Amino acid sequence: MHQVFTSWSGGKDCCLACYRASISGLKVRYLANMVTEDGKRSWTHGLSSELLQVQSQAIGIPLVQRRTTRDNYEAEFKSMLRAFRQEGVDGGVFGDIDFNEHRQWIDRVCQEVDVIPHLPLWGESQDKIMRDFIDLGFEAVVVAAKADLFGEEILGRKVDLDFIKHLEELRETKEITPCGEAGEYHTLVVDGPLFNQRLEILETNKVLREGHWFLEILKSDLRSK
Repeated sequence: MHQVFTSWSGGKDCCLACYRASISGLKVRYLANMVTEDGKRSWTHGLSSELLQVQSQAIGIPLVQRRTTRDNYEAEFKSMLRAFRQEGVDGGVFGDIDFNEHRQWIDRVCQEVDVIPHLPLWGESQDKIMRDFIDLGFEAVVVAAKADLFGEEILGRKVDLDFIKHLEELRETKEITPCGEAGEYHTLVVDGPLFNQRLEILETNKVLREGHWFLEILKSDLRSK
């Protein structure tokens, strides 16, 4: 059985990719997450590193976090992959869908450290991915959104069929991809078939930072399913 890591943001796409990898027979050993130099926030979604650790606990797969600046991001990412290789992890799972520039980066970086990239969502219709995620029983909430596309009321909204409908209405006048593949919005997965426990969000604060709305999750807990 091939052992892999999943490149992890805490959001729906990487979570669905991780789930598909698991049911396809790959053994997911680690969730890999890059955090800011002070170790406080995830680079991708601005979530607190502690919250992602709680989410990892809910899933039951260890989270490996590596501190980095924007300038040495690639070097640190490769260093983390080399450490995984030493433990017998020879593949990486990525939740990318159709952003070619990032796909090229993944392919190059993985080749340079002798890791096989797996992209279970690549090239699939974003509408299908959204529906598959919901149909499988995953639950996610919106934790970040571009302020020029969404108001603060989008924060904390559940990703469900009503949310898909809301996005479809917005897409008539705004450039928004269904999965937010261009960074229009980001999510946090709180439950689903990959989870052993449910992540409960207990206390939040809404913050506007650098043109993005962020849901700061101040308090969370795990609940048995």
